[in-house]
Amino acid sequence: MNEQLQREIEALRKQKTKALRSRYRELFGEESPSSNHAHLFRRIAWRLQALAEGELSQRATERAAELAADVDLRLRAPSKFWRELAGADERARSRQRDPRLPEPGTTLERRYQGRVISVKVLTEGFEHDGRTYDSLSSIASTVTGTRWNGFSFFGLRGERS
Repeated sequence: MNEQLQREIEALRKQKTKALRSRYRELFGEESPSSNHAHLFRRIAWRLQALAEGELSQRATERAAELAADVDLRLRAPSKFWRELAGADERARSRQRDPRLPEPGTTLERRYQGRVISVKVLTEGFEHDGRTYDSLSSIASTVTGTRWNGFSFFGLRGERS
């Protein structure tokens, strides 16, 4: 590696990530998928060396192609996969109800500062004063003005059988 290239690579170490992303765009003709300083530095340094010293030999390129032909390699999962996975998680979560919760339709009551707090358990969520809430904790926090564990506030500590 010649001295000028070595100095250029050393100068890259001191550059900010934004400058490295810009240099990456110049060298690769696309935006970097990463904002990691070390990753950008290595990729740019490799590219500069490849441009100065030459790419892989024809034989090495052919061998790499042979090896890659047998591999179905993706660097990132398609977005459809993540949407389907999120949907599966949501369906699984809705089937797995917290065992501390009573059956939907049950009314929970708690006396707090002289008034009765009444909450109806729904299939998904809870109803209090005509509003639907995602959690008992959010109802307890609304009523008291401070953070509460909803199960503790409403006395639901152990598993139901």
